[in-house]
Amino acid sequence: MADAHAKQHDYHLVDPSPWPLVGSISAFVLAIGLISWMHNIFSAAPLVFAAGAIGVLYTMVGWWRDVIIEAEYRHFHTRVVQISHRYGMILFIASEVMFFVAWFWAYFNTALFPSEAIEVVRSEFIGGVWPPKGIQTFDPWHLPLFNTLILLTSGTTVTWAHHALLENDREGLKWGLICTILLGLSFTCVQAFEYHHAAFSYGGNIYGATFFMATGFHGAHVIIGSIFLIVCLGRALAGQFNPKQHLGLEFAAWYWHFVDVVWLFLFACIYVWGQGPRIPGMHE
Repeated sequence: MADAHAKQHDYHLVDPSPWPLVGSISAFVLAIGLISWMHNIFSAAPLVFAAGAIGVLYTMVGWWRDVIIEAEYRHFHTRVVQISHRYGMILFIASEVMFFVAWFWAYFNTALFPSEAIEVVRSEFIGGVWPPKGIQTFDPWHLPLFNTLILLTSGTTVTWAHHALLENDREGLKWGLICTILLGLSFTCVQAFEYHHAAFSYGGNIYGATFFMATGFHGAHVIIGSIFLIVCLGRALAGQFNPKQHLGLEFAAWYWHFVDVVWLFLFACIYVWGQGPRIPGMHE
């Protein structure tokens, strides 16, 4: 007699999950805590921020665990389901592209028209030139170029890891991931050093606001991508992934290449094109 509860299709009907609710509440608490902390609204703001951050991390761990169980142990990720996952990841990356389009739009809207006649207040505020008067930009051929080389190299190492898995080379997979993670963390450290030595701040000028929003959100994506790759490394060390089924690693590689491409646009547009005249002797 056939089991009435046996699955008769290739699709995965997801079980009820607490993670969307827990994650959204945690993200809201984190945002409230961070905003309150930045504006000194109440003294317990750092604790609220910490509680939200812990909730977000807990959600990440729990949700990743459930997806891994579905893929590795319950075998729910059939070939049909994998196609849907790929479409979902493509749409997610497309939404991230539009997210960065907003920051590039904000930057170029001012940079291309610094003395626009109808923008009288803006023209007076920035001096009718770009970069605004008094702003000393970074030398693009120093730390920004170094970080560009780091990210380009990391793109080759994550590709190495992916192709090593396709050839069933477990050692190549592990070392490719390790190298990519180390390069990603190096990028974050160099960017933090660069921010610390910036000759301009986020507040009080449109250049600082657009610069830190665009490059800062990219830096956040590098951190997220590094976490993504660390999870993949842990799974690789646990013996997971195989040449025919490795969506987690494949999506991590897609995301990392997206981060690389965005940085190339940031480097070319903001650091190189938008550097403005150099002022000898000023601290960078």
